[in-house]
Amino acid sequence: MNMHSADAETAEEAIAVQEKLDGNMATSMAMEETLLSPRFYTTDFAEMDAINVDPVREDWNHLIKRMVSDPNKGHFKKNEDWERVDWDGMEPNLKKEFIDFLISSCTSEFSGCVLYKEMKRRGSNKDITQLFQLMARDEARHAGFINDALREAGVAVNLGFLTQKKKYTYFKPKFIYYATYLSEKIGYARYITIFRHLERHPELRFHPIFKWFCEWCNDEFAHGEAFALLMKTDPKLTKGVNIYWIKFFLTAVYATMYVRDHQRPAFHEALGIDPAEYGQEVFAKTSELSKQIFPITLDIDNPRWNRNLVRMQKANVDLAEATGKAGLGAKIARMSARFRVAKAFIALYAIPSKTHQVPESTRLEPVW
Repeated sequence: MNMHSADAETAEEAIAVQEKLDGNMATSMAMEETLLSPRFYTTDFAEMDAINVDPVREDWNHLIKRMVSDPNKGHFKKNEDWERVDWDGMEPNLKKEFIDFLISSCTSEFSGCVLYKEMKRRGSNKDITQLFQLMARDEARHAGFINDALREAGVAVNLGFLTQKKKYTYFKPKFIYYATYLSEKIGYARYITIFRHLERHPELRFHPIFKWFCEWCNDEFAHGEAFALLMKTDPKLTKGVNIYWIKFFLTAVYATMYVRDHQRPAFHEALGIDPAEYGQEVFAKTSELSKQIFPITLDIDNPRWNRNLVRMQKANVDLAEATGKAGLGAKIARMSARFRVAKAFIALYAIPSKTHQVPESTRLEPVW
């Protein structure tokens, strides 16, 4: 009997299952490099391998025990709850945007898998390698599950090809912590918000994959908890000049989500969600969660916040329209749009942040 990626006990097993399946045009879409596209990262693995988790041992053991118990093993595969999807009959703009959403999500999940798997491969610290092996396993299952959904639409991402050919961006470990922690926590907030919305309005669930979002986002939540503990081992990471870096990543992650979601109007309309209101709800949840380790949150209720997000989004639309066009006029339009994006980002960053006392223990449980 053939193994499914959902039943794999390691990332390597899950990836091997997917490599037996064909990928096509979705792979080229996943290979695209834009300001908003998910990236693959590399870092100083020796520095990460040197982390001593003894200062957070009690919370660490609690988290690892839960992850080792593997509550979602076998979950990420189709069952009797997976209804047939009429891809041919789907409204064309919705189909295009939904496929884009799935490809972006698959690439993002697999990006985490590749990074975590490499840490496990290069490290010798038992605590660290065990954690990253477990997280790589989860991300590989998620990517494989999304690929199963894409394959029904006649497309799929060749994950093995991505591993070899995707451009890798080097980040210092502390930047990996900030960016990945926020990616995991905002991923939880996004998925659980959609899941709860569709629980209340099942008639808007146009694809069965949304039924799997609860367990999916709980994996994201656990991964965020892991990065919170990694940061907790070194108090310098959340103090002094690093607070400015935390604010930078908070602003960048929130702004990227806002702009990217506004690129999919048909997708959000089909779900019955206003992307601006949805974004604000996700930002509020992520801000509340991030208080466990970050000493600041962004002032998302400041009038300048939404005003500059809208400016950034409009500039991004203009940039997309000018991209690929030839001539001096198009070049000027691209330069102007990039300048406006940068100006809006600086204006967002300049909004004074809110401060609070970080709790002694980072441990949280998903409650939404």
